Amino acid sequence: MASLRLDLSLPLRSFDLELALDVGRETVALVGPSGAGKTSVLRSIAGLARPARGVVACGDDVWFDAERHVDRRPEERSVGFVFQEYALFPHLNVEQNVAFGGGRIDRLLWRLKIEHLARAKPSELSGGERQRVALARALAREPRVLLLDEPMAALDPHTRGKVRAELHDLLRELALPAILVTHDFEDAAALADRVGVLVDGRLRQLGSPEELLGSPADPFVAEFAGANVLEGIAESGPDGLTRFRLDAERVVFSTDEARGRAALVVYPWDISVGRVAADDSALNHLGGEIVSLVQVGNRVRVRLPFLTAEITAASAERLELRTGDAVVASFKATQARLLPAD
Repeated sequence: MASLRLDLSLPLRSFDLELALDVGRETVALVGPSGAGKTSVLRSIAGLARPARGVVACGDDVWFDAERHVDRRPEERSVGFVFQEYALFPHLNVEQNVAFGGGRIDRLLWRLKIEHLARAKPSELSGGERQRVALARALAREPRVLLLDEPMAALDPHTRGKVRAELHDLLRELALPAILVTHDFEDAAALADRVGVLVDGRLRQLGSPEELLGSPADPFVAEFAGANVLEGIAESGPDGLTRFRLDAERVVFSTDEARGRAALVVYPWDISVGRVAADDSALNHLGGEIVSLVQVGNRVRVRLPFLTAEITAASAERLELRTGDAVVASFKATQARLLPAD
């Protein structure tokens, strides 16, 4: 299976998108805020946008080369594209929508478990069913590269988990070079082998989800991956620790070394919540009132004015937590990462 290779520059409204990327038999997710250039990457690969310079190639098949004046039309590129909101033709039924891509329709309908919907119109389908139809249409071309633009965005929370699992399994089965873009790190981590954080047309970091969580390149990457990011001043502390001053009154400690302005990174699931501070010198303690409580599955997100903790639902019930309650958030010095401030 040939890999996808791109090295391009594309002028956008506020900045130039600059990206070099090699994608083998894997799924790479590009995450980042709206307007970061994520969808423009997909459009450049598919031939729907023309870079100012660079190369886009799949193996030895060159689709774009600015220097050699090569610019293959979209229909000449072996790309399957799943558009945001799926872009199905409303006047065509499922079978006709998939047939628009060509290929063996019956096999794809069966493979994606939508053969019983062959005569249905898009308006009669659920979000998960529309996604399967869009995937079937993209795969009907028997593409060498698969592109997915916000594939989970149109799904409700109840459907999202099931469809995410199905899409994960399908991507692994296909083993195609695939790029998906999303603003949701949880989707990216669940679906992709590697995740790239794209901001203002530049990659901040590219690596496995575990690498981005464990060793974020900067505070923005950490925050995008779900961490609390607190700014302050780092200085020498006792016993080889770094003292981190959030303000005149609040001080915590980290095992990381840093001096001067810095950002403290701690993940919600590494924070415990109690009515009083635990008698443990190895823990940092920060007090505050609960701003909100949100249950997500068997976990509860406890938001304080300065950070968010994530605890088990059983712990929240045992503590009888309510909005407005005064609590203490605690975390270990080893779980408090320090990064240079942005």
